[in-house]
Amino acid sequence: MEKTLTDVEQFVVDFVLKIRTEKKLTQEDLGFILGVDRSFINKIENLEHNAKYNLNHINRLADHWGISPQEFLPKKAFPVSQNEESQK
Repeated sequence: MEKTLTDVEQFVVDFVLKIRTEKKLTQEDLGFILGVDRSFINKIENLEHNAKYNLNHINRLADHWGISPQEFLPKKAFPVSQNEESQK
């Protein structure tokens, strides 16, 4: 399967994975925090799937970790690709 996440979606996935790793949390731990199954976290972190975090996930993680939801996003917007334009 071809990667279908946008650059900003991949940024969020990478950010959460970095924090999860730094805090030595398992996929199961993260699933518990979000109220989802470990297999969902596995799909998010596996490039063969296009599962992604939504705004509610980001808010819940930010609240749990005591950080701003803004920290999950890049400081500057990514250029919009042709593929994203065609999805409008």
